Amino acid sequence: MPDSDSAKSSDPARPNCHLQNLDCLLGTWKISGGASGCIRFERVEGGFFLLQHIDLEYGGRKIKGMEVIGRLQFPGGKPTPDIHSRFYSFYDGLTLDYVYELEGERLQIWFGPRGSGNYFLGHFSEDRKSFGGAWKWPGGGYEVVGTKVEE
Repeated sequence: MPDSDSAKSSDPARPNCHLQNLDCLLGTWKISGGASGCIRFERVEGGFFLLQHIDLEYGGRKIKGMEVIGRLQFPGGKPTPDIHSRFYSFYDGLTLDYVYELEGERLQIWFGPRGSGNYFLGHFSEDRKSFGGAWKWPGGGYEVVGTKVEE
């Protein structure tokens, strides 16, 4: 019979319910407004992360890459309370960090740490098949609309 320490270490980790709240993002979205193109969200094996595929144009510049979304967790530690992400840009090699928060119909994404002055604030429609919002930063920003085109 294993001792209690070895039994605990073999217990499988479970995906956090707060990440499951982002399931409304799953699928393919047509983006229009200040940026245009498509984004697609999928859940990866194990359920701990979402993967976003980005193919947009903003200000005459193509933006293509992928973003891994989930909680930070280090060996022996607990997951962070915030949902973090890292975007990997295919065209220029940039890696950009974000923090996600979804409360009800309100989605907020901060560029960098929570509370940053550079953020997206949007709201989903009641059926969660569309959203409207805006990226804002000191001295600028732009509005976008997203429409789900595929589950």
